Formats: sequence, C-alpha cells, structure tokens
Amino acid sequence: MQKTILVTRFSALGDVAMTIPVMRQVLADNPDVQIVFVSNKNWAALCEGIPRLTFFPADVKGIHKGVGGLYKLFTAIRKAHKIAAVADLHNVLRSKIVRTFFRLAGIPVATIDKGRAGKKALTRKADKLLHPLKTTLERYASVFTALGLPCNLYPAKQVFPPQRLNSEITAVIGAKNGQTWIGVAPFATYREKTYPLAQMAKVLAALAAGEQQKVLLFGGGAGEIAQLTRLADEYPGMVVVAGRFSLREELAIISQLDVMISMDSANMHLASLFGIPVISVWGATHPFAGFMGYGQSMENAVQITDLACRPCSVFGNKPCYRGDHACMEWLEPARLLEKTAKYIRS
Repeated sequence: MQKTILVTRFSALGDVAMTIPVMRQVLADNPDVQIVFVSNKNWAALCEGIPRLTFFPADVKGIHKGVGGLYKLFTAIRKAHKIAAVADLHNVLRSKIVRTFFRLAGIPVATIDKGRAGKKALTRKADKLLHPLKTTLERYASVFTALGLPCNLYPAKQVFPPQRLNSEITAVIGAKNGQTWIGVAPFATYREKTYPLAQMAKVLAALAAGEQQKVLLFGGGAGEIAQLTRLADEYPGMVVVAGRFSLREELAIISQLDVMISMDSANMHLASLFGIPVISVWGATHPFAGFMGYGQSMENAVQITDLACRPCSVFGNKPCYRGDHACMEWLEPARLLEKTAKYIRS
C-alpha cells in the first residue's frame, strides 16, 4: 500500500525548481511512496510527467491568504488525500501554519534546516568562513531522510528529457535545424546579483555575430521584457522568449538549448532540470551558499574569487556596502564568452 507524503514549498520559481530533482529521486528510491506537492499555483508545469507526483495549487494571495485561508488549504488537502507525513521544505510562517494543522491532527512532520549559522559565517564582513556549505538540494533531501525515506541525489541525474517544440513556439523562434541555441537570462531579483547590462550587451553582440547561432533571451516582467526587446532590436539573431510563452512552453525551449548563461536565479535551475550546462554569473552571492544548479559544474561559475567582501549576502538582497558593485563591474565579458565557447558547435 502506498503512503502519501505532503511536501510544502511556497516561494519563488527557482526555489521550487530545486525541489523537483529531490522529489523525483525520493519517488525513485521509494516505490511505495507518492507525493502531493503544495506550491504556488503558477508552477504546476514543473511537476508534469513525474509518476506518483501530484501538484496541489496554493493561492496564498487569494483564497488561501492568511490563517483562515491556510486552514482552507489544509482541509482541502485532507479531503483529497490521506496524508501519512509532511515534509516542510520552506520553514516560513505559511508553511509553519500548515504543518501545525497537520501535526495537531497527529501527522508526523519533518522540517528543513536552513543552516543559518553557516550562511552567516560565510557572508559576514570580517573573518568569513569561506567553504562550501550543504547545498539546498541536500537540505531538501535531509527532510525526507528524517521521515525515513532515502534520497540518493548523487551522481546527479538528468530530471527531464528534451521536450518537443510545438508549432506556436517554432512560429516565433524557428526550428533548430542544427543551430547552436544559446539561452541568456541576464536579470535577477536584485541588482547585486545582476551583471551590468552594458557589459552583458557586449557578450550578446559577440554571440549574435556567430554563424549558425541563435540567442534566446529569457526574463520576466514588463521592465525586463522592454530591455530585452531593445537588445533584440539592436542585434540580429536574437529572439525574446520572455513574456511570449507559458511556463510549459518556456521549459520546452530551455530543453533544446546547447548552453544557458544565467545569473544566480531561476533560469539556472530550470536549465539544470534538463541537464543543460549553465554558465552561471555570481556577484554578491556565492556558490558556496548552496544554490548552485543541480548537476552544474563549478568550472562554469564566473566570479571574482579574490574580493574579500564576497559573498556579502546569501540571497543578494543587501545593498553593496562598498558602493561600487565591484563583484559584477569587474567581471570582463570575455570571461563569460570563454566559458560559453566550448558549448558552441563548430
């Protein structure tokens, strides 16, 4: 008889994307388990095609807002599924409230340890302890282990196969036809995690000039789309993907890339689900904090390693206390191009 594990992870797309390799491996290692995954209602496409994984949408800004809304969520889950245990992969107020409802109902709960002490030591101004911390994926896996469910993450495995491009996609970006497709996601939530656009424009100009190469631009929100559109207008061979497709369709496009250039942001994690190599750009944040994409090589991380101020925060949400954003401003475009070149077809 299968037992059903409830997994909670509200939050941003990148954080949710990192749960997918872990949940898939838990299901592979535990054939008697099925998972009900509660997350932002917009991220359902991430769970498609995984047997025994059921997506349960949460609308925390709508019907599931506040304590009363979360109780509605709890009762809806219990009505639809017989939950044997809860894995809280978020450990924030919302997930604490939901897990408390289940605990009061006699359901066992395990919660992520975010390793705050180690991250504080890594990012403090003086006497940093600069060494790799447990990765976020390993922290997720530990929650399942605490519930008695093994999860063998390594060696890293490709989560999803390449996806077919439908006619709506090819009408916009064309068929691949032997081209090298290079994805570029130049933005992040915070400036401290974003490569200066003037520098990125030099990278894009060089990539767009290559024969049999197509540059696909990823992002989100009206401001980013406007900037990407201006770049695409300036350089032939670029196509703006941002804002033109559903998440399901964007995932299909990402699955066909030869390489992705991304900040420490969601597109790094989305590309990782398909085993696409990512040239990741790190400024205020650092791979040692545990947010490197699943299966990605540290050799493809572009960063300045001899700045004493780096990293200055875990999430890039603290203003640069130097005031000059040296960690990004001093990164030469040639370094990104050099890393990308090995994935460009002759």
